[in-house]
Amino acid sequence: VFKVIQRSVGPASLSLLTLKVYAAPKKDPPPPHPKKIDELLPYSAPAGQSKYVEEPRTQLEESISQLRHYCEPYTRGCQETYSQTKPKIQTLVQWRLDSYESPKCTGFFPRLGVIGFAGLVGLLLARGSKVKKLVYPPGFMGLAVSEEKLYDWGLRGYIVIEDLWKGSFQKPGKVKNSPRNK
Repeated sequence: VFKVIQRSVGPASLSLLTLKVYAAPKKDPPPPHPKKIDELLPYSAPAGQSKYVEEPRTQLEESISQLRHYCEPYTRGCQETYSQTKPKIQTLVQWRLDSYESPKCTGFFPRLGVIGFAGLVGLLLARGSKVKKLVYPPGFMGLAVSEEKLYDWGLRGYIVIEDLWKGSFQKPGKVKNSPRNK
């Protein structure tokens, strides 16, 4: 048993060793005389000079060429018109996009709904009289349009009434259940 362990542990322990191996490139001596390019090619270059010969045009190519020359002024005019109108169209599209986005941000559509609702309420309250139908809807719509001014006026009136109330009824000598009166 001891010999079996000895024979198996020996090679296994060698696999745990780390060894560094350094390799150096082998230097070949330069060739005695370099070869020319012609000697490397498996075929020889043609001795004569080549000449480009253009094939004659077919009838189809001639027809297409004539059609292109005939249409050239029109296509040039279309390109010029496109290049002139493209910035204008882009400006118009951008203006439209801006005008669509800005009312959403400022609350335009909710205000429009309030104004329309005020007009409908005016129509419902104006049943039976032609004069009321002419006065109520525009009047209610006008009130809805000027809601900020009405709110401001109402707030100012409330402040004035509050100051008058505090000034006349809550003077230190006239307040009921005050510690001074007891």
